[in-house]
Amino acid sequence: MVAPSPPAVLVLSLLLLHVAVIGKCAAAAAAAGAVNVTFRPGDELRRYRRVQALLRRLNKPSLRTIQSPDGDVIDCVPAHLQPAFDHPRLRGQRPLGPPARPSGHHRRPNDTADAGAQLWAVSGASCPEGSVPVRRITEADVLRASSARRFGRAPTARARRRDSVSGGHEHAVGYVAGDEYYGARASINVWAPTVSTPTEFSLSQIWVIGGSFGNDLNTIEAGWQLYGDNSPRFFTYWTTDAYQTTGCYNLLCSGFVQTNSRIAMGAAISPTSGYKGGQFDISLLIWKDPNHGNWWLEFGSGELVGYWPSFLFSHLASHASMVQFGGEVVDTRADGAHTATQMGSGHFPGEGFGRSSYFRNLEVVDWDNSLIPLTTFHVTADHPNCYDIQGGVNAVWGNYFYYGGPGRNVRCT
Repeated sequence: MVAPSPPAVLVLSLLLLHVAVIGKCAAAAAAAGAVNVTFRPGDELRRYRRVQALLRRLNKPSLRTIQSPDGDVIDCVPAHLQPAFDHPRLRGQRPLGPPARPSGHHRRPNDTADAGAQLWAVSGASCPEGSVPVRRITEADVLRASSARRFGRAPTARARRRDSVSGGHEHAVGYVAGDEYYGARASINVWAPTVSTPTEFSLSQIWVIGGSFGNDLNTIEAGWQLYGDNSPRFFTYWTTDAYQTTGCYNLLCSGFVQTNSRIAMGAAISPTSGYKGGQFDISLLIWKDPNHGNWWLEFGSGELVGYWPSFLFSHLASHASMVQFGGEVVDTRADGAHTATQMGSGHFPGEGFGRSSYFRNLEVVDWDNSLIPLTTFHVTADHPNCYDIQGGVNAVWGNYFYYGGPGRNVRCT
């Protein structure tokens, strides 16, 4: 037998490595209830090539590379080369300048506990002017998805209804509906809840919604999420067809245009809140620029992150018809019982400040580009024995609510 040449050995080794990795994924899928999963070397080689092609497309050339203490790699990508500008409608353009913020926008005197830092930047690292920080996508990130084609997209069953659970997604949310909305603002308590399996997540966010809860659903979303590790990460999402073929997380497709050189979407948020300890939150503002129609995002204390171009949307090209605030958990029932994945702090709202997670200072943006308090605010929980919500109003926090829970317990099985 003739010994294979060194390049052939390398290719064979890589193929075997990827078969082993996918074998682990197959075992995890089987544990989650999948059956009759068959993997063939030819299939794995094709999958490997698709993954590598996707990584080459998403990880753009950078001016500087920054190593985060948590293992993330942040690439400083020239702003005009970020993924958004792969879109035919944006190709050859550059990011727009900042719009006017809504009237009534100011830092509140009680906003003293910001979790506004990101771990990659705690050492003082920053990206050069004219570039944006982009978290580098790894092979492990892609392999957590159901397929390379679906990477960066939410499951199609994620379309949320106020009155039902869809595809294992459970919510505890507050909402306003029945008017025209041009944005929303809230301060969101940041925790690091326990997530039971790699296929589940726990998040807390704002939803800006247009259309029905059918195939025409438009959403713009922003908040923090735990998925795949123990760090809450700042994230965004958008869709214009109920999570079917459009939209993605963060910068994982041509859509959101980042303008900020200090905030990396998908990067870990620091610090986080502790039970009976320090409480930290992030303030998020989403609003529609009345001049150009684009939807802008602000993070923390005045950091403009970027915008979703208006042309991405159908219903949201004009305005939103609903705004939701709250938490969401995926329950895969991997062991046949309700998940123990936590929402918020993992404690029920009745425990109050320092124990339960909260949203505070909830506001919406009206037709006149003004931030205003909520009217006819409703709260609802899909499974209050698992995750619950309690709302209120006071002079300091305005509209607020506590929410969350432990998931599986004696009343939630």
